[in-house]
Amino acid sequence: MDIRIIPVTPFVQNCSLLICEQTGRGALVDPGGEPERILEVVRDCGVTLEKILLTHGHADHIGAVGYLAREHGLPVEGPHAADGFLLETLPQWCAQFGLPLGESFTPQRWLENGEQVVFGAQTLAVHHCPGHTPGHVIFSHAPTAAAIVGDVIFKGSIGRTDLPRGDHATLLKSIRQRIWPLGDAVTLLPGHGPTTSVGEERAHNPYVGGAAEERT
Repeated sequence: MDIRIIPVTPFVQNCSLLICEQTGRGALVDPGGEPERILEVVRDCGVTLEKILLTHGHADHIGAVGYLAREHGLPVEGPHAADGFLLETLPQWCAQFGLPLGESFTPQRWLENGEQVVFGAQTLAVHHCPGHTPGHVIFSHAPTAAAIVGDVIFKGSIGRTDLPRGDHATLLKSIRQRIWPLGDAVTLLPGHGPTTSVGEERAHNPYVGGAAEERT
């Protein structure tokens, strides 16, 4: 599986294009805005889009979903149903943060911890990681030792928890129980900023890494 990162919106949110090299099929993770820019990359890669996957319901991660789903007949899978309140109020959140008004939509499938999502010949595992939002999920792909982690953890940082229904303690628990067990060699692709790895963050992340673990 090949992964192309497409930064979009003024928040420089990392939309991910997942490409099944065996079949030429693809999935978009968190198309937060600028749909024409996203589609240009899809066309350049010669990929046939199969579905949209969502880590969570914040506007900068879902702003282009309604348009892409409607115009291209793409089913939407994710996030966990606990983020339904964010999807229901998407236009208000877009207005509040100065983003183009996203179209409301309802996923064809809400995701639960331990489930799988499939596109082309690829299978990704779903891990429920609440804290940044109550319904946040991440997607891991064992064959490529990679995980798309949304806004749970970043290089040297973690997701903010001061937005509605965020919870700091829950976020730290999610990282320790859902992300650390993926293994130190796994590459983490956050929703903003550069990639990192489980091992790097376990050792050095000031919020949940080695020094932080010693303080708890």
